[in-house]
Amino acid sequence: MKPRIIVCGLGRTGYKIFRLLRQQGAFVVGVHHQPIPGEASGDVIIGELHAAATLTAAGIQQAHTLVIAGGDDAVNLSILMQARTLNPLIRIINRFYNTNLSERLDQTLADHLSMSVVGLAAPVFTFAALGSRAIGQIKLFQQTWPIQEEYIHDNHPWLGWKLSDLWEDASRMLIYYLPVKGEIDLVSAVLTGQELKIGDRLIIGIQPRIRPQRKSWLRKLLKVCTSLQQFQKHAQSVVVVAAVLLVIILLATLTYVSGNIKISFVDALYFAVGMITGAGGNDKVVENAPNSIKLFTVVMMLVGAAVIGIWYAMLTDFILGNRFKQFWDAARIPQRSHYIVCGLSGIGIRIVQQLHASGQEVVVIETDANNRFVHTARGLGIPVIQGDASFRTTLKFSNIDTAAAVLAVTSNDAVNLEIALKAKVLTPSIPVIVHYADPDFAGMAQQVFDFEAVLSPAELAAPAFAAAALGGRILGNGITADSLWVAFATMITTIHPFCGQLVKDVAMSADFVPLYVETSCQTFHGWNLLETQLSPGDILYLTMPANRLYQLWREDHVSDEAHAYT
Repeated sequence: MKPRIIVCGLGRTGYKIFRLLRQQGAFVVGVHHQPIPGEASGDVIIGELHAAATLTAAGIQQAHTLVIAGGDDAVNLSILMQARTLNPLIRIINRFYNTNLSERLDQTLADHLSMSVVGLAAPVFTFAALGSRAIGQIKLFQQTWPIQEEYIHDNHPWLGWKLSDLWEDASRMLIYYLPVKGEIDLVSAVLTGQELKIGDRLIIGIQPRIRPQRKSWLRKLLKVCTSLQQFQKHAQSVVVVAAVLLVIILLATLTYVSGNIKISFVDALYFAVGMITGAGGNDKVVENAPNSIKLFTVVMMLVGAAVIGIWYAMLTDFILGNRFKQFWDAARIPQRSHYIVCGLSGIGIRIVQQLHASGQEVVVIETDANNRFVHTARGLGIPVIQGDASFRTTLKFSNIDTAAAVLAVTSNDAVNLEIALKAKVLTPSIPVIVHYADPDFAGMAQQVFDFEAVLSPAELAAPAFAAAALGGRILGNGITADSLWVAFATMITTIHPFCGQLVKDVAMSADFVPLYVETSCQTFHGWNLLETQLSPGDILYLTMPANRLYQLWREDHVSDEAHAYT
């Protein structure tokens, strides 16, 4: 019997998860606070999401897995507690935005897995900006790899190649294979020397490369020159008032020297500065001076006090206010090959962090100076431009002409489109990656505006939630030809069905694709992987169709230890 799965909260992400699970043949029931057009009452239960009556009507006591997909952490926490009260053994996949809370819950509660839409979607945005045609991600060898789909056409460089020729490359993992004719699993195709034909589809993972940071003396010199230019822009008023103050001091000094009061230039300068700044000076300088000099001194004291007061106020505002931060950020804007991230939303800061971690130079444009992620970005040494990214001057200021790509990832879809269109007007050749929340319209926006990528976090994250609901802790996932596949790891125990068998034999019989095996001594990949005999303690990383996961998951002879690891 198939396990019963409940999806609670059918918003953009939740409804996508619900449809994917149903598409994969799972026995799934939805729970939502209002009716959904086109859905039967038996498939979707209407009521308060955290109410005991609503969850009971959805069959919480008989359910094996609960997916909590709402966008409010507090509501999701309430649903979690109510569900565990009604069914203490239920397995829960929980959508949480608060990463600290989610980690605590995973450590405290058994069979509880927290997942983040932002965390799942951000790498795909990053890969797209870096030029990868990513359709998903997979965690391999302690790295997050972009997943790409290769469609073999008549001009494809792999046309006619044998799959065995691609199998050994450790930097390019074969994950899934869909032949245009017939049905054959990937391992069998590799072992029999199957050739790639027109219409075949191949899913591969590409090992990410970290770009080393190079700080050349030429780049440092350019930074210094740019800093001087930016200082002039942001501190022009401070400099102008300072120049006026110096002119007043110099005028007073020269007046005293030429006023027949018989003092040296240094004494006159000392008295002028002290008199104007209010610090005091040698008052005897003007005690015996003519009345005209005394009147001149009075005027200088009043004018100097006003000018220096204004200058102190402007200098304080520049240093302690936002102007100095703006100057400092502007001075560090890269000159070329950088990535412009417009909007420090939740997904925006994740993209910034991932681009920075991969060694790329990043510039952030954010309208809200009080955005909570501004300090996080500046803490990484990333310049933040405070302004509206839909304005021509703001984009110009970020050196868009020489940038590598623009990512419009604010929380407003219309603003993102406006930014993307303005970027294309300014620099037609620049790649533009657009965040569009509504998954149903993201594809339409891509088709109409022909941007490099229009991505919906709900569309990107839903397969991972669905795969996790079907079985285990998922390392990666993707969709090809409406078929959802997942990647996960399983620990081999003495009672595991794969124990003692060759990887190639169990792969062909169970219809999965082995990625690599970790043993106590080393890691096996490629041809050595296929000839490896699985022993207790080995960890096998593999991919398989999601609609077969529940069968493997429900096998009575698979140990609890193996299930806990997967």
